[in-house]
Parts: sequence; C-alpha cells; structure tokens
Amino acid sequence: MVFMSERKMATEEDLMAFLAELGIETTTTNHPPAFTVEQGNAVWGDIPGVHCKNLFLKDAKGKLWLVVAPGERRIDLKALPKQIGSARLSFGSADLLREVLGVEPGSVTPFALINDREGRVSVVLDGWMMRQDLLNYHPLRNDATTTIAAEDFRKFLRATGHVPEIVEL
Repeated sequence: MVFMSERKMATEEDLMAFLAELGIETTTTNHPPAFTVEQGNAVWGDIPGVHCKNLFLKDAKGKLWLVVAPGERRIDLKALPKQIGSARLSFGSADLLREVLGVEPGSVTPFALINDREGRVSVVLDGWMMRQDLLNYHPLRNDATTTIAAEDFRKFLRATGHVPEIVEL
C-alpha cells in the first residue's frame, strides 16, 4: 500500500484496506467517543468479544511499549517492568503518541501499529485476552469499535512487523 512506504500516517480507511488486503474480516460499530474504559462500558452495548485497554508507555531507557489487556484488567506499572523486562515505565507523551502511532490520546489502539514503520514500539499482549475468540479495539479513532478474531489480529501484527510478547497480566 502506498501509505506504508510514505511517512504519512494511515487513516481508518487505510487500515480497513490493509486488513482487507490481508484477507481479514472485521466489523466496526460506531458509537459516542470513549476516552476511557468506563466511558466505553457505557457505549459498547452488545458488541461481542473482549473490550480492551491500550497503554502507550515509555521506559526510563527511552524504549516504547504498547501494553494491551482486557479493559477491566488492573495493570500495575510498578510491577510491569519485571514482567516484561523493561526499565521503569511511565506514560508516553501525547506528542510522542502522535509522532510514532499517529493517534490522539484516548484513541490508543494496537491497530495504530500500522503507523510504527520503524518498529520503535514493543508490543505486550495479555495472555488471557489472546486466548479469546473476538477482540475489540478502536479503529484509529475513539468513536468506533472494530471487532477482529484473535488469530486475524496476530496476522495483522505479523504484517506490520511486530512480534508481540504474550504475558499473563
């Protein structure tokens, strides 16, 4: 795809075209914007599958991380470095998020890895989440939810050059 070789960030339309190119079928449901899991719980309604949260993090050595887990899973940022082999973690800035993943705060999603063409982000996925059939993530914007089969999500990650670390969070 053209956008993959250029520096411009992928749009939702680019993402959907990329998924279709990979033979991946998804369903996208529009809803009011959801910036947090709590807000999402109010708008997801009957969308099947695991609803997830996504943490864009930077460690003390400057390495970037995207941690993806079920929405209700508590992530202990003090204990997480030991689990994933990172230095001390903090949230990445809004500017860094825009620069690397091309999305706004409140719209963090693993689908934004389509924009991480330099492979700067290490991906950590919750083990339980990856054993479920259907997963839900924002399609680069927070006023919609895209449902994808877990196996197809793995295929998407491989196609973007990201090899996730699966961790029991």
